[in-house]
Amino acid sequence: MARPFSVTDVERKWQARWLDEGTYEVDNDDPRERYYALCMYPYPSGTAHQGHVRNYTFGDLVTRYQTMRGKAVLSPFGFDSFGLPAENAAIKANSHPRIFTERRMEELKSSVRRLGAVYDWRREVYSHHPDYIRYAQTIFLKFYEAGLAYRAEAPVNWCPGCQTVLANEQVLGDGTCERSGDLVVRRNLEQWFYRITDYADELLHDVDTLQWPERVKTMQRNWIGRSEGVEFDLPFADGSKNALRVFTTRPDTGFGVTYAVVAPEHPLLDALTTEEQRAAVRELVERAARSSDIERSATLEAGGALDKRGAFTGSYVVNPFTSAEVPVYVADYVLATYGTGAIMAVPAEDERDWAFAEVHGLPIVRTVETPEGHEGPYAGEGAHINSGFLDGLETAAAKERAIEFLVERAGGVRTVNYRLRDWLISRQRFWGCPIPVVYCPNDGIVPVPYDQLPVLAPDDVTLESSGQSPLATHEGFRRVSCPTCGGEAVREADTMDTFTDSSWYFLRYADPFSEGRPFDPDQVRPWMPVDQYIGGIEHAILHLLYARFYMKALVDVGLAPGLPREPFTRLFTQGMIRMDGTKMSKSKGNLIAPEKYYDTVGADGLRLFHLFVGPPADDVDWTDKSEELIEGCGRYLDRVWRLCGGEDVTFHEGETEADVEVWREAHRTIARVTEDLEAWSYNTAVAAIMEYTNTLSRWARSPEGAARSTFTRATDVLLQLLAPMTPHVCAELWEQRYPGEKSVHETTWPVADPELVARERVVMVLQVNGKVRGRVEVAPDIGAQEAEDVALNHPDVVKFLTGEPRRVVAVPPRLVNIIL
Repeated sequence: MARPFSVTDVERKWQARWLDEGTYEVDNDDPRERYYALCMYPYPSGTAHQGHVRNYTFGDLVTRYQTMRGKAVLSPFGFDSFGLPAENAAIKANSHPRIFTERRMEELKSSVRRLGAVYDWRREVYSHHPDYIRYAQTIFLKFYEAGLAYRAEAPVNWCPGCQTVLANEQVLGDGTCERSGDLVVRRNLEQWFYRITDYADELLHDVDTLQWPERVKTMQRNWIGRSEGVEFDLPFADGSKNALRVFTTRPDTGFGVTYAVVAPEHPLLDALTTEEQRAAVRELVERAARSSDIERSATLEAGGALDKRGAFTGSYVVNPFTSAEVPVYVADYVLATYGTGAIMAVPAEDERDWAFAEVHGLPIVRTVETPEGHEGPYAGEGAHINSGFLDGLETAAAKERAIEFLVERAGGVRTVNYRLRDWLISRQRFWGCPIPVVYCPNDGIVPVPYDQLPVLAPDDVTLESSGQSPLATHEGFRRVSCPTCGGEAVREADTMDTFTDSSWYFLRYADPFSEGRPFDPDQVRPWMPVDQYIGGIEHAILHLLYARFYMKALVDVGLAPGLPREPFTRLFTQGMIRMDGTKMSKSKGNLIAPEKYYDTVGADGLRLFHLFVGPPADDVDWTDKSEELIEGCGRYLDRVWRLCGGEDVTFHEGETEADVEVWREAHRTIARVTEDLEAWSYNTAVAAIMEYTNTLSRWARSPEGAARSTFTRATDVLLQLLAPMTPHVCAELWEQRYPGEKSVHETTWPVADPELVARERVVMVLQVNGKVRGRVEVAPDIGAQEAEDVALNHPDVVKFLTGEPRRVVAVPPRLVNIIL
């Protein structure tokens, strides 16, 4: 489409100026109020796609808006450049991961700069840089010295396609790897762990202090999974001294225990298994070894292969509440890592136990009165029945009485358990931060001395398509001298989970200039915590939980004295871009690159689309209408260009009532847009600015025309409000108006005058069953009850009232809807 200005010339001009002049560079001694705006740093997968555009448009708006509010805004950029995606892509491209990664980094930086997003590029951080590796290894050693890093043998999730261990969170619900799609299997390996469970209570408590979306906080609470209950013994029924130790949060339902279940890895399984049942038990154990924890803990569903999820051991234990013998099963849905690895099963009060009991023909005994008409398992509270000495007690009282009984009769101990497990950080891949330890036959595990850091992976390696790490077989890397005794030693071949890199990068951004330590706490302290963190909901558990752990641990090991224990004050999770119902991603081949729009509607038009298309937190479906809306955003900016240039505007001397009202509308728009930006209601902020533009256009191009001074002030406000959203066109128009003066982005954000914002009267819409039946002028501060009375007594409404209203919805001063 024909444009009234050269989009590419204008945008490249301003992008170069912001970069060359360091417009958005900020020093650590800046006297202004500090504000830290941060978008999650990206994987360097190549040029930007629409997901990047959406994310960085939001972040750039925050940066520019807060700068106009007079703050020193820290807006850095960098790359999460280690990890499986980059390594796998490099293998396919027959390239070294470093070479491949750095090319992709340059491509993405170019795309981001063309978007007009501004950053302090002096602070750029990428995780495969030798300095960053050095300091990541420094943190590991500090954690090791503090007992927060340890090595242990554990059953792990092994992906045969990626040839590495996966964290539980990286295994999908169907038991496949989130990256390769291969079926994940279980193996026992010596692995490195971070002791995140030491912080479980603090992580759970502090999540309530955060200004985060409630669903993200709920996901973190559920993943930590704190549960209070009691451990007690179920004695073997064979008369031996053995007992099955179980944990429960509902001891009050003990009279309903009709069977017990142990995990396939339980140490007493062999003793529990009779010869008649050994083959069936062995088959189940082998099948469970091929499943991930997430797959195993999935909800049991009626029918299907439920009989294959469990097997009878042939043994019985005694229920201490009833003294009855109950059978013991082994089932894959019980995990050895949670509680004691064994459970008491109460099918009447648990959906999973109910389904299992039905398939295996086990008794179901209700112990809590169910609501009238309820069928199936009931996990709620109520009066107890069929429960001996607990009959008639409500749940809380019954729990306390049952715990007292178990403590006295069954070795009971009040206990708190967590779903959260220690963080497995070992990865059997090449492209990651090497773990800085060696293994000596004399001295065992020996940390690499600080003055020998960084430990860097060699470049002279060949990456196999199998994904097998060459570090394990590279003699030059593996064979070293022990730092303690000087004898022959072997270097650790595993690398760290890349989530370790993303757990502290925001601290290095705040001080990338210090040498000899990860960061200077005195330089970082004024910036922390991050004021606004922006990223995808997919990071709600992994990255955010690990970063929270890191922040607390860094304070405790002395690397971050005086810093806050939570890294991110406010979190915003933007919606995904979808095409044909699935997320846009490189792996799905459904990406829409922004470059096709930069030379037509320009970066500003594309940015405006992402701000206007819908609420920022909602997903966006990319369709043919998206293309139309993008074109419409470009046309809107053309209108702004022509309007601010005075095209077809008639000017008159003096100020009329119409001019005064337009200036009032300017202040109302300032108030609306400011409120919407603070609330992340970007789409409604754009709508308000567009409405204001229409008002200006009608007024200035009317036969009566506009006062020149009012026109200039009113359109100045338009450019200032649009500047954080469409920065190039606004900067250019402002410079044309005020050559040689400071840019629009360096002006102060306009502040609404309350007296000008206030309206003497507003029009309230009156509806009956959703249909407009009248309108009436009311005071802007009218209350809900008064608005309802006005509507019910208005003559245009009364004739439609055929009976008593069922409900009246009053949204004063805008609308009243009477529902009959």
